[in-house]
Amino acid sequence: MNEQQEWAIAQGLRAGDPEAWRSFYDTFCERVWRTAARRVGANSADVADVVQETFLAAARSAGQFDPERGPLWAWLTGILRNQVALQFRKKQRHERIRELGVPSGQDRHERQRAELAALVREALTELNDDYGSLLTAKYLDEETVEEIAASEQTTTTAVRSKLARARRAFRDAYDQLTTDSPVTNTGQNHDK
Repeated sequence: MNEQQEWAIAQGLRAGDPEAWRSFYDTFCERVWRTAARRVGANSADVADVVQETFLAAARSAGQFDPERGPLWAWLTGILRNQVALQFRKKQRHERIRELGVPSGQDRHERQRAELAALVREALTELNDDYGSLLTAKYLDEETVEEIAASEQTTTTAVRSKLARARRAFRDAYDQLTTDSPVTNTGQNHDK
């Protein structure tokens, strides 16, 4: 989506134009779904809930969207991040791990992988909107630095610098979570 199309959609959203909402939804629904699935986990009902709540929250706050502060995707990602955090707050850590569907007969390694995945998703929700979105785009959506720079309307140097800060923030959030977690030694070196 180019800047002019995004501006037109943003204006339509703020005016409550149904066609703008259709374009907005068609443009971002799949991306929101993929991002939510990576952050929430494999439970499709949870993903559907987060996606639905994200678009509802976007509808409620569309009048407050300011295109001068950033692109639609960054705004929507911030809303998505908040919805994911709300989802996590509704469930205890151990309940989320059980919901990953790891049968109790699975070996220790598989359970640790499931717990690690839950910790990574939780650490992502602890980051600010920009960092969480950036790390998700780079490492989960496998976007290149160039693609991210184009999407964020910035330089590749700025993206690389922000990625370095985001990785540090993720490492700090992860370390904080693992001090309270039963999974502290998974054989993974997260300092790399």
